[in-house]
Amino acid sequence: MSNGVKQRLAVSLVFCCTALFFGLSQANADKYEHLTQTPPLGWNSWNHFGCDVDEKLIRATADAMVKSGMKKAGYEYVNIDDCWHGERDANGNIQADPKRFPSGIKALADYVHKKGLKLGIYSDAGWTTCAGKPGSRGYEFQDAKTYAEWGVDYLKYDWCATEGLKAEGAYMTIAKALKQTGRPIVLSICEWGDNDPWDWAPPLGQLWRTTGDIYACFDCEYDHGTWSSWGVLQILDMQDGLRKHAGPGRWNDPDMMEVGNGMTTEEDRAHFSMWAMLAAPLIAGNDLRNMSDVTRDILTNKAVIDVDQDKLGIQGFKYSGKKSVKGVDVWFKPLANDEWAMVALNRNKESTKFKFRWRHEEVKDELSSREIDFNSSIYSWQDLWAKSNSGTTRDDLLVTLKPHDVFMVKLKFDKEWKH
Repeated sequence: MSNGVKQRLAVSLVFCCTALFFGLSQANADKYEHLTQTPPLGWNSWNHFGCDVDEKLIRATADAMVKSGMKKAGYEYVNIDDCWHGERDANGNIQADPKRFPSGIKALADYVHKKGLKLGIYSDAGWTTCAGKPGSRGYEFQDAKTYAEWGVDYLKYDWCATEGLKAEGAYMTIAKALKQTGRPIVLSICEWGDNDPWDWAPPLGQLWRTTGDIYACFDCEYDHGTWSSWGVLQILDMQDGLRKHAGPGRWNDPDMMEVGNGMTTEEDRAHFSMWAMLAAPLIAGNDLRNMSDVTRDILTNKAVIDVDQDKLGIQGFKYSGKKSVKGVDVWFKPLANDEWAMVALNRNKESTKFKFRWRHEEVKDELSSREIDFNSSIYSWQDLWAKSNSGTTRDDLLVTLKPHDVFMVKLKFDKEWKH
């Protein structure tokens, strides 16, 4: 039996056992299991627009998602974040702000659906949202019914104003409420990773935030006083130890992306690449109506998106090699068809020469029981950003990485090494 066949059998056994475990633990799951078998792709209003949202923006964003090629690349969710809310009516039904959304959410959902896209909305487990709008506490089943009647496809559920609540119980309530509507609605659990959601969220939601809010910088902390927003590198480092919890229908969420919101081209490219390696939801947070060609090309790089959307759903991992380059992290991600993705991430603020001597390295992933012995096998590689660049692991890899940039390749088995 060849090494490739053995590895495929090992991966199948691991994931069959994982599926059996989650099948047993989710016998009474309060979510639709068929949703998000790969990480969701879409857009959210908060990172760029904050509370400045209205139906004109959402319609124009849906138009731009189609026109820009994002829909063709796999993006489908157009998500309204905080501040769409009006007041509750006399019967307690939540209403959209009549000035911002005069046509109502149902009409907006119909418009988005006609584009072949899906509509997402936002609420909070507390009495109010983070912006002080009406939350869903005490109205969970009523709000879920309303969202279903409107044709909503995705709910981001936040964790502000939740004093006295237990996270697992609060999210169980909204999960049950959504399931009771009979409409398949993705539940995005957004309690910032404070209560270890990866331990209890899989039966309830399709994705769960693992950290506090992201900020549009590559390497920083923005101190708000009682809490902080985090740069790309800080959030990336916070994912350590979480990959075992991810898989089809259950995703670690390191927050929405900041691509196109003010970082350098290299930083945007690295940000997008690393979220793909994490098998993270790819939720854009920029202004799709006015993005540059560079931003569009990053967000629609199908080769990188395919790494994120790989059907195995295995989150990538940081590799500890025999000889490292200071400030450069090497990551690997097992893919279907015995393929791998690899990224060299330059954390340095200056250009850095990176050398990887393939034949001196052996990559082992205990989670998936996959491994590569470059001393016995030759792999061909394809650069996923400079697509004309390719090679094989027969020769050492030597590249110069720009500050905060990445070198990202897909590895494909070529042949056994003949000494």
